[in-house]
Amino acid sequence: MMLLKLFLTFLEIGAVSFGGGYGMISLMREKALLNAWLTEEELLNFIAVAESTPGPIAVNMATFIGASRGGLLGSICATAGVVLPSFIIILIIAALIGNLLKYKPVNAFLSGVKPCVVALIFATAVKMLLTKLTGIGVIGDSFVADIKGVIILAVIITVSFFWKKIKKKKLSPILLILFSALLGMFFYSI
Repeated sequence: MMLLKLFLTFLEIGAVSFGGGYGMISLMREKALLNAWLTEEELLNFIAVAESTPGPIAVNMATFIGASRGGLLGSICATAGVVLPSFIIILIIAALIGNLLKYKPVNAFLSGVKPCVVALIFATAVKMLLTKLTGIGVIGDSFVADIKGVIILAVIITVSFFWKKIKKKKLSPILLILFSALLGMFFYSI
């Protein structure tokens, strides 16, 4: 029963989400918390790991959540569910793409979806930032600053800023993730 619920939940997420993996995070968060599959803290950890591992974040998140609830079969069901709608849609679009993009309603639809995707990604980022750094997840939560998290964020921003000023290019996201992991291991082990 859990495997079917995982598959159907992630099938729904994959079917109604636009904007790729980052656009799916808010819906995954909602479903995971609603079904009590994860706590807010576990979800934030899964997002961090999913972002740090190779592959699309939505697939990684589905795999991790599925594995946490149903082991190997759970991860397969959740991953299949989140990927199946996109796979089917891409097959259809690939067959019709030349004809579809010439229609104004299709372009209008895509233009309307883009701001919504940006808003979803931004809202999720703000929610994660507030939850992690201040302890405020919902209205009414008390402020509990995570000083170590704030220090890590400040160090990462400072290093990124000076790297860009000195080297005249952005620091690699991979190096930022590795540096953040090292800082986390240092600060959270003391």
